[in-house]
Amino acid sequence: MIDSRFRGPAASGNGGYTCGLVAACVGNPAEVTLRLPPPLERPLRFDGRRLWDDEALVAEAQSAEVELDVPAPVSFEEANRAAEPDLRSPFPECFVCGHERADGLRIFAGAVPGRAVVAAPWIPAEDLLALEFVWAALDCPGAYATGVPGRGTVVLGRLAARVDRLPRAGEGCVVIGWSLGDDGRKHHAGTALFGEAGDLIGVGRALWIEAK
Repeated sequence: MIDSRFRGPAASGNGGYTCGLVAACVGNPAEVTLRLPPPLERPLRFDGRRLWDDEALVAEAQSAEVELDVPAPVSFEEANRAAEPDLRSPFPECFVCGHERADGLRIFAGAVPGRAVVAAPWIPAEDLLALEFVWAALDCPGAYATGVPGRGTVVLGRLAARVDRLPRAGEGCVVIGWSLGDDGRKHHAGTALFGEAGDLIGVGRALWIEAK
């Protein structure tokens, strides 16, 4: 069951968080494809590879290799300067990037001057140290890296991620995102989460789909 706290759009689960929940059942690293907006506050069934809402397929997962050429880290100070809440977001209540959420991750990825990346700081709270929260952190910065926000709305179609470790409570982490190209309404992005010492905590590769 996906608690309403972890919503992305107002009526469905955040994509990265949902993918992380499914990935935790499959193994690390993994790739998860979303087929329907994940429903909130409903018992869902997982059969070992697929997530079902009654007879409706919500998501399916598989083990995957996630190897990317990750850009150099952005310092915590640079990320803090780049971060900017998206006041025009169609998802102001998103658990990850929603500017109206005081109880979310509040990851507001913004462009880094002189770099082809977006970045934001993240200091995890004690109750946000599970695998699914790292997947969530690797989600929304990818949308902003596609360059689509401001022109239209993108929704997560697929996320593959590898998590090397969990962050520590209070650790000054940095999330970055960068474009991996596009094909019509399909946009590809990479994301990475770095720890306080600049070590790589996790990396993700996402497919974002631009709404018609």
